[in-house]
Amino acid sequence: MKKQSNFSLLLGAAFLMATSAIGPGFLTQTTHFTQLLAASFGFVILMSIIIDLGAQLNIWRIIAVAEKPAQDIANAVFPGLGYFISILIVLGGLAFNIGNIGGAGLGANVMFGMSSQTGAILSGIVAIGIFLVKEAGKVMDRFAQVMGFVMIALTVYVMVSAQPPYAEAAVKTVMPDTIDYLAIVTLVGGTVGGYITFAGGHRLLEAGIKGQAALPQVTKSSISAIGIASIMRIFLFLAALGIVAQGLVLDPANPPASVFKHAAGNVGYKMFGVIMWAAAVTSVVGAAYTSVSFIRTFSPMIEKYHKWFIVGFIAVSTFVFSVIGEPVKILILVGSLNGLILPVALGVMLIAAHKKKIVGDYKHPVWMTIFGALIVVAMALMGGYTLVNGIPKLFA
Repeated sequence: MKKQSNFSLLLGAAFLMATSAIGPGFLTQTTHFTQLLAASFGFVILMSIIIDLGAQLNIWRIIAVAEKPAQDIANAVFPGLGYFISILIVLGGLAFNIGNIGGAGLGANVMFGMSSQTGAILSGIVAIGIFLVKEAGKVMDRFAQVMGFVMIALTVYVMVSAQPPYAEAAVKTVMPDTIDYLAIVTLVGGTVGGYITFAGGHRLLEAGIKGQAALPQVTKSSISAIGIASIMRIFLFLAALGIVAQGLVLDPANPPASVFKHAAGNVGYKMFGVIMWAAAVTSVVGAAYTSVSFIRTFSPMIEKYHKWFIVGFIAVSTFVFSVIGEPVKILILVGSLNGLILPVALGVMLIAAHKKKIVGDYKHPVWMTIFGALIVVAMALMGGYTLVNGIPKLFA
């Protein structure tokens, strides 16, 4: 019974991270870059998967052996750093949650014909409902799993309908015509940027799966998380490639919707609505849960009433979207800052992995340290580039 329970927790953590990553931005980015790069986008996906794995393997592992959430680890490395990272995570999570609520509203509009605003409010209520039940963690895990399977199954149907050139995609994945570095960074930021990196690690910690003895389970769960998000990305890429290869034009206002419509007509369009809603609501749940997990340890009151803080987080996101829509300037600024969270957080974790007062007698693998350090440097350079280019847009 315990084994089954552990398996369910590991799968729940993996799906929480994966479905947090698969949001409205994920769907749009994938179809946009497929239209831009065609089959060569396969190489971008391959590179982003390798980087995602390096980040997740390191961060989940270090959280488990330190037996503390990321903010407490950061404060132990350098006093005050945990508060700084938490502010970035919470602001980023809140801003992107407004976008996720908007995506849920759009999904509801496609499915039922209701206004996006009404759909957004009802979706916010569904997300809040998950955290109001007695065993919220278990319900959250199961919701993420079911929605994850639904999204993948519907995308597979559309991919098969689109008849993509599989052989060309396979060849260009290892021998691309062009390499787009910005696309790689965008994909990495969308899959393991900001709060998403910590979603599963913090979920396992809360569930009591921690310590060196749990490392095989933690590793399996982190690899599964990237695997689930990557499978969805690959299927969506192939579906979009099938449409692009036929010479059909994607609607620039909503590229993923037009992929589904071209591939499977009105039924495909309704399927897009289901996928968009599922992607958005699971991202709302993941963002709220993980953002609040970054402030829980700062106050006994927040720890005691953390469920209500999560509910408040979702309610504020829903209110802001329903009253003023998506605050574009805030999203741009926070998006730029979000690009810097991964290298800072991963860098801090790698330092912590070699501090005895944090991890005890644990020895972090040398290859993981090197792998992680390379990711820190690459993402810091690209995150800086995004920041420099993002802020001027606010004043243009």
